[in-house]
Amino acid sequence: MKAAHAALLSAVATHPVRSPGMRWQHGCLVVTLLILLAVYLPTASTIVSVWWRSPTFNHGFLILPVAGWLIWRQRLRLAGIARQPWRAGLMLVAALGAAWMLAAVANVQVLQQYCLVLMCIVTVVTLYGTNLASAIAFPLAYTLLAVPFGEIFMPPLIDFTAHFTVTLLKLAGIPVFQENNYIALTTGNWSVAEACSGLRYLVASLALGMLYACINYQSMVKRLIFIGISLLLPILANGLRACMVVLIGHWSDMKLAAGVDHLVYGWLFFGAVMTVLFCCGAYWRDAEPPLISAPGARPMPQTPPKRFIATAIAIVGLGAIWPPLAAYILRPPLDDMPEQKLSLAPPAKPWRASRMRAGDWHMLHRGAPQRIAQNYSDGQRVVSLQLTWYRHQTEGAELLAPVRRTVVAGAPQWEEVSASRRKLMLAGRELTVRQSIQQAAHYKLLVWRWYRQGEVETASPQMLKLLLAKAKLTGDSDAGAEIIIASAYDEQPVRAEAAMRALLTTMLPAIDQGLAHVNR
Repeated sequence: MKAAHAALLSAVATHPVRSPGMRWQHGCLVVTLLILLAVYLPTASTIVSVWWRSPTFNHGFLILPVAGWLIWRQRLRLAGIARQPWRAGLMLVAALGAAWMLAAVANVQVLQQYCLVLMCIVTVVTLYGTNLASAIAFPLAYTLLAVPFGEIFMPPLIDFTAHFTVTLLKLAGIPVFQENNYIALTTGNWSVAEACSGLRYLVASLALGMLYACINYQSMVKRLIFIGISLLLPILANGLRACMVVLIGHWSDMKLAAGVDHLVYGWLFFGAVMTVLFCCGAYWRDAEPPLISAPGARPMPQTPPKRFIATAIAIVGLGAIWPPLAAYILRPPLDDMPEQKLSLAPPAKPWRASRMRAGDWHMLHRGAPQRIAQNYSDGQRVVSLQLTWYRHQTEGAELLAPVRRTVVAGAPQWEEVSASRRKLMLAGRELTVRQSIQQAAHYKLLVWRWYRQGEVETASPQMLKLLLAKAKLTGDSDAGAEIIIASAYDEQPVRAEAAMRALLTTMLPAIDQGLAHVNR
């Protein structure tokens, strides 16, 4: 009994006493975060909607609870750290709000989402101070995983998986032919699709790796090394998984691993890889640092509640001014001029124009832009020209608004299998285009694509976003156009490229004239 009493007194002496002022501090933080989330509700809702509809980011629902648990498990240690508002953080709140406004004007959702999450993190730092924030820096950084980001890495992941698989198959002595992300064996053909890119494994591995590193390591160096391994390992493991699936299908004469079951094999393999990673990581785990003993209970230094409330009000004020400002900038323009009809002058002989067919590849757009889509033939070669023009670009109705292709029975299922940037010289004019290959079964299409925003031509979506944001901020015209030239080919795209050059040299003056007419 005396031993138990002594242990209790020792524990009380070891841990700091929680003061009533901590309730004010927690209350200020919770209320401030709720107000910010309400002000930026459209951005918060886009994050949750991606969590809900995308299997790749379903784990997002667990990120905030896990981060909260990581902080809660340190509650005894954190109770001894004084909380002092960090006034310099108010400048960061204002800067993040301004960055969010620019992202909203340019309609870059992922940047808006990161700005919102970072604003919440900075709110914690500003209210509680840098001492406490440094103690919970890792859980705060973990909340950044709530932003559904990573689809930009899908094309390079697909390329790596395809080349890695082909390399292993060649080392195994299996005859294989690769064209972009298509792999042909004697027993059947394979395609490295988006679901096989390994992005899901990469995102899941990063989330699990950061959690494991935070729990098991105290050294920042060890944490960063383990996280780096958690990023590299799933990429290599996905390549091995893809090769394993192809080998199972090859050895079973395409009776196994040719359907949904190869995804099941993939998750089982991923689970085994992560288990090995965690078991190996356990050898270098660090012990929990002991709590510092004290001769007696020590009250926490208190900061007047008014100071926390004043800081919280300042955060809300600096954070809440940007959405109304963005709404004002994005207001519908007052345009009483009648809209001009987009048209193109007929091509010079021997080119003749005709309508595109229903099965031809079309670039999809949202909203109601003016559009010209025609096939041009010189009697031997066929080249398609697609010209899309928006008089005003708004959220969901702009050149870069994403559109998912629907699967229609009997219709060609187009897929982009490669993309690169290249420069062209046409009649003394330098033009930078985005060159890609669209493929449906064995039908291949060489595509050149670029944009015109104001007087600037660019093939960069990022530059287009910046030009659009500049136009909206300065009150200039936000009209924009997309020009696409495409032609089919069999083995080598040289003939298609020659035909596209010939038509583009002929039609560039007509394109310039047509866009100048509607932009008046």
